[in-house]
Amino acid sequence: MLELKNNTKVVGVKQSLKKMNNKDCRCLCIAKNAEKIVIQPLIDKAKDLSVEIVYIDTMTELGEICDIDVGAAAALFLKEQ
Repeated sequence: MLELKNNTKVVGVKQSLKKMNNKDCRCLCIAKNAEKIVIQPLIDKAKDLSVEIVYIDTMTELGEICDIDVGAAAALFLKEQ
């Protein structure tokens, strides 16, 4: 995950859903402890677009990876343009 840390990213379920398309996405990170009902639409869209999904143990850990001071349920890492 460290290789993704400095990549362009979108943090949050709603923001990730808006930005997701298979051409620009490198991978989708999902916190294992996020509420399923919140993240399921994002997981479904990622599978439809064949975007790699990486599961992170906790929302806190995903927040740290994203360099934010709070937890995150999801983060979309984008390919470098």
